Amino acid sequence: MNSKYLPPVSLKALEDAQKAEDDDLLYDLFAQPLHEELYRKKTFDFLDDLSDGQQLLIAYDYARMQVGQGGFIQFIQNGYVGLLPSMVEQMYKLGIGYMAQILDDVLKVYVLNRELFEKSISVEDFARLYDELKEFEVIDGRFAKLNEATRKKMLAYAMSHLGEFITPV
Repeated sequence: MNSKYLPPVSLKALEDAQKAEDDDLLYDLFAQPLHEELYRKKTFDFLDDLSDGQQLLIAYDYARMQVGQGGFIQFIQNGYVGLLPSMVEQMYKLGIGYMAQILDDVLKVYVLNRELFEKSISVEDFARLYDELKEFEVIDGRFAKLNEATRKKMLAYAMSHLGEFITPV
């Protein structure tokens, strides 16, 4: 799908980040305008206006932030599990099967334990999920270990398909 939203991004800024080998800055140059527009629109329906690559980029950014703070349990509990199926599909399309498998494993554990996530829970109940769902510890570790390689592949794809992600200025 073609994007209905292609934010203007400086080619010089992209080139400078790439030359400096600053993957954090490079990733932010692609992701930050999407986050800002999503915040402005205040609805995840905005994702439907994005290209597959943009959807993957912003969804993966949510995963990185949430998993980095509280693992996949936090990611799921905060309502982002619906982002996983399309992320898995896009990861396979981009040849990032190792991360697609990790995300698919998250979905499997979630489905097997859906009732724990679907009920309204207290802070104490949320904390107990970490004791009850130890399998997420392993998945979180695998995710952390392969995050950098995944980001590099996604950035390489974005840099070679700029028209899917931005309007170069």
